[in-house]
Amino acid sequence: MQETRLSTARIRAARRVIDPVFLDTPLHRCEALEPALGCTVSIKLETANPIRSFKGRGTELVASRLAEQGLRAVVCASAGNLGQALAWSGRGRGLDVAVVASRFATAAKLDRIRALGAKLELVDGDHEMARERAAAIARDDGIRLVEDSLDIETCEGAATIGLELVDTVPSFDTVLIALGGGALATGVGHVMKALAPEVEVICVQPEGAPAMTRSWHGRRVVTTDSTDTIADGVAGRCPIPAVLDDLLVVADDAVLVREASITAGMRMLLDHAGLVVEPSAALGIAALLEDRDRFAGCHVVTVLCGSNVDMGAYHRWVGR
Repeated sequence: MQETRLSTARIRAARRVIDPVFLDTPLHRCEALEPALGCTVSIKLETANPIRSFKGRGTELVASRLAEQGLRAVVCASAGNLGQALAWSGRGRGLDVAVVASRFATAAKLDRIRALGAKLELVDGDHEMARERAAAIARDDGIRLVEDSLDIETCEGAATIGLELVDTVPSFDTVLIALGGGALATGVGHVMKALAPEVEVICVQPEGAPAMTRSWHGRRVVTTDSTDTIADGVAGRCPIPAVLDDLLVVADDAVLVREASITAGMRMLLDHAGLVVEPSAALGIAALLEDRDRFAGCHVVTVLCGSNVDMGAYHRWVGR
């Protein structure tokens, strides 16, 4: 395997640092989904933890290392889940956490960031504007900026999901991973290529936020002027070059899915698995719905990456 920024040894060591509440999350075959999807489907549930997303795996590493260095203040930009995770991990280590988010982010996520004790600043723009503001705060106040996917801890924390997947029996053919900034995809993808290279790694992104997928196919950074998707957790416009370089090594494919398929996936997970998930977590199911022939007869694992969703919007999306 070609080199990435990630280290399998560090990923293994990360399990000793991450709070066990984020580790060894449920993984099971969901037979009720299979008749409609035409393949064997297993789900890896990253919502059964205090922040209801996979992001805590990475922020546990970040906060631990900052505390070791004697740093006491940190800032990040977030669509909601990273901010919650950093607030949770920082609170337990005495860190002052500031989060910058779009004023249009999911209200439930913003409320939870505040509840976890972080200082929250809202900007009148999208996530890229929040990133710019967070960088300015870090520079002006002389504090540490945590940038999701660029900071290797966020990728290697997410990669511990991959370790749990490769230990599973029976083996599987394909893993479907939500693609946004790239921490989850590069982390899990790195472990697959290092320890289970026969597994196909497919990244999934909404058609309304295609920047990283277009970049992967073009093998160069492609930015977009705007995003238009309900999957706010993956709605970035400006891929990070170093993250794209890693993704080019570990991903076998990157696909785009329609909004209607995302909501159909959310509805299926509710009806057949009893799970309420946010749109980003349904991207894998959406990919299965859109290309049944490709996955026919395969055993596919999809990572359900979060369940922080505004329930009013959720009911509109799933028709309840």
